Amino acid sequence: MLKTVNLSLQYGSRTLFKDVNIQFSKGNCYGIIGANGAGKSTFLKLLSGEIESTNGEVILDKNERMSVLKQDQNAFNEYTVLNTVLHGHKRLMAIMEEKEYYYQKAGSGDFSDEDGIRLAELEGEFAELGGWEAESDAESLLAGLGVDSSYFYTLMKDCDAKIKIKALLAQALFGNPDVLLLDEPTNNLDYKSTRWLENFLLNFENTVLVVSHDRHFLNNVCTHICDVDFGKIKLYVGNYEFWYESSQLLLAQQKDQNKKAEQKIKELQEFIARFSANKSKSKQATSRKKLLDKIVIEDLEPSSRRYPFVGFKPQREVGNDILFVNNLTKKGVFENLTFSVNKNDKIAFLAENSLIIETLFNILSGKDEDYEGDFKWGVTTSRGFLMQDNKDLFSSDLSLVDWLRQYSKEDQSETFIRGWLGRMLFSGEESLKKANVLSGGEKVRCNLAKLMLESPNVLVFEDPTNHLDLESITALNEGMVQYKGNILFSSHDAELLETVANRIICFNADGTIVDRITTYEEFIGE
Repeated sequence: MLKTVNLSLQYGSRTLFKDVNIQFSKGNCYGIIGANGAGKSTFLKLLSGEIESTNGEVILDKNERMSVLKQDQNAFNEYTVLNTVLHGHKRLMAIMEEKEYYYQKAGSGDFSDEDGIRLAELEGEFAELGGWEAESDAESLLAGLGVDSSYFYTLMKDCDAKIKIKALLAQALFGNPDVLLLDEPTNNLDYKSTRWLENFLLNFENTVLVVSHDRHFLNNVCTHICDVDFGKIKLYVGNYEFWYESSQLLLAQQKDQNKKAEQKIKELQEFIARFSANKSKSKQATSRKKLLDKIVIEDLEPSSRRYPFVGFKPQREVGNDILFVNNLTKKGVFENLTFSVNKNDKIAFLAENSLIIETLFNILSGKDEDYEGDFKWGVTTSRGFLMQDNKDLFSSDLSLVDWLRQYSKEDQSETFIRGWLGRMLFSGEESLKKANVLSGGEKVRCNLAKLMLESPNVLVFEDPTNHLDLESITALNEGMVQYKGNILFSSHDAELLETVANRIICFNADGTIVDRITTYEEFIGE
């Protein structure tokens, strides 16, 4: 069991959190959430001992082993992929190395009775720790994450980033640790690997703490939410969806001071009962997760976090002719791609190789003109693009007010422009920042404000949730669901894919293309 006692962390005059007293129990998965900079990853580093607290302590039961997802992709460059995974269990690796030493002594004839006793002890501990199955267990983890066996004996330095990420994740999972700390484990994972990880954690019987921006992942695996807010870390029963909806309901009620307390309590009780009933039908509802019925109103608290407003309203309704793609070919990327976009289509594009979708969207935007075949946009369409490569869009030293003013057709007054920036959480002096010094998340939010002003009836989004925090992702998701125009998009966010897409176009590794009217969940379940 892992617990914190009066844990506090302060940097200079800033207190990240104070007097944190939480007990993390076996059989549960705890999602760590909070605004950017709140200290989520820092909290995991405190628990792992990577950094020291200002006050208080972290207590892990004696003889329990903690495993942490490593972030340094180059730390194991001189090891094979398989050996990298085995290094997730330090004691097991130490035993293997010591065993090898004694067997070499035995081979040279310099082997005493004491050496024999020690070797027998090592063999016993090796067997207790599952040493004889270690390599096959490591191979199973790698295979589950989609790493082909041809990579098992390849040096990490010779692997691409995606293989390294999966090897480090398998390393963290290896050897059935008592406590597992995962910081953004789904980053850069394909949807099949993410689904495998979800199932692994659902069947994992020990303690898991995870930081993630993937709401679908948090909803599927978490039994509790640890919210880093108000300079505290508070524990809530339930997954991310339950925490979000209940905190938003409380916040709305808090703003309406005229409501009677009895009515507030009744609404919350009805919400809890409804949510509990819905979740009882999901695959998550095992005996260790049926906890929502124990919640009382006092357990809940509104969040102090701010959510941007994202709402796209097409200036004109799109006609029946939207987009026709005919035998589109980009040598070395895809061949003879043919599809058309129908009215009300919201199409998610899936591919293990992200270059395929990036190339397609660059062609459709006019950025890439080196292709064969053709495509045609309908005359009634107006298109808005949000691409990962946006350096040209933000290369100027204009203030955000002047930058956004370029895209406002109806009103260019400063009050009007600041209003739109305020919706995207750029208020006061933040709206005077230079466009060329923005962070990745700030650029995405500015691009969203630009698209809302331009009011296109077709949106093309390449991984729009990249660089965004959970609050902005949630707002963007709602905006895409409510949008009345067409959307062509890619994403690693499973919740966004499931709630927005009504059609999937998937580029398979063998070069075939699947185009299907379906939801994301139905598609990956086939």
